[in-house]
Amino acid sequence: MPHEITDAKIKFIEERAREIRVNIIKMLTEAGSGHSAGSLGTADIFAAFYFHILNHDPKKPLWEDRDRLILSNGHICPARYAAMAISGYFPEKELWTLRKINSRLQGHPHRSDLEGVETTSGPLGSGLSQAIGVALSAKLDNKRWRTYCILSDGEHNEGNHWEAVMFAGKNRLNNITAFVDRNNIQIDGYTEDIMPIEPLRDKYISFGWHVLEVDGHNLYEIVAAANESKAIYEKPTAVIAHTIPGKGVSFMENDYLWHGKVPNGKEAKLALEELNKKK
Repeated sequence: MPHEITDAKIKFIEERAREIRVNIIKMLTEAGSGHSAGSLGTADIFAAFYFHILNHDPKKPLWEDRDRLILSNGHICPARYAAMAISGYFPEKELWTLRKINSRLQGHPHRSDLEGVETTSGPLGSGLSQAIGVALSAKLDNKRWRTYCILSDGEHNEGNHWEAVMFAGKNRLNNITAFVDRNNIQIDGYTEDIMPIEPLRDKYISFGWHVLEVDGHNLYEIVAAANESKAIYEKPTAVIAHTIPGKGVSFMENDYLWHGKVPNGKEAKLALEELNKKK
């Protein structure tokens, strides 16, 4: 279960996040398609979940009392796959099958193909609704495990998402925590140019949520937010995690053009050199 974190554990998770980023570059280059910016930007969040926050067992992916992690913006699945492989759900060599025919690692996660993936994701704006269904099942069965949902800021353009926000607030689903990847980009540009979603914090509060804001690359803050969400008994919690798209690769950072673009051979070499210098 989540607990106070030591400096040594932080360093361990930071190294796992770096490995996740390295594998993301290799996976996307091998596949020749996919999403670079959001995958790299959420590496710290996925590392925090798989190596500290989640109550889970990679050797027993269907363990009944595990916490559930729902990924709404499925296109950033390379980050999740890399975290799962490093934590022991499947061999790391399988990462190089990303997006290939008959691979368990599709471009959007498919629940029945890979144990440890809780839901099939793809249609943006649907993940929180799926997570709410999972959280409700825990309530009905009097289970103590928690449901976490990772979602993007761009999918806040979807009406279905806000219906879910209202439903969770109205029903006081205190066993669900949503982590919003607030990286300010979507496929066509910057979120506040395409369809502004601010004031995001105030919107969640108005629908009855407890809201926290963190640096999405600060592991202390990520873990502290997950811990605090467990202590909120009267409402669901939204954690707005401010991240840098393309984090760790300087020429990708904060450039929305890398949302759905992958590096070519030369770019991948430069990216890997930069990431490996951070060991």
